[in-house]
Amino acid sequence: MSLPPCPKCNSEYIYQDQELLICPECAYEWNPSETPEDDSPTAKDANGTQLQDGDKITFIKDLKVKGSSQVLKIGTKATIRRIVEGKDHQLDCKVDGAGEMMITAAFVKKA
Repeated sequence: MSLPPCPKCNSEYIYQDQELLICPECAYEWNPSETPEDDSPTAKDANGTQLQDGDKITFIKDLKVKGSSQVLKIGTKATIRRIVEGKDHQLDCKVDGAGEMMITAAFVKKA
């Protein structure tokens, strides 16, 4: 019988203990008959496209950097490091030429 990989770390070394499946690498336990709850935060770009960690994005308007005189121009590229739960800034990004910063998802589009 083939067991599915671990949903947390994608390890293939899974074993079964009664009705639970257990990953020995990250110690995650789950019941395969239950549907997994996906409580990770989500964000959509200006066009309504769902964004994920690792996506490449571009700015759709000029954005002033808070606390600086720097302006991020239209078309500046960035990479999403992670999506966070937040009212103002949902995307933790690495922006080309500007470094790490938080960006609002409404001002970007998926590249």
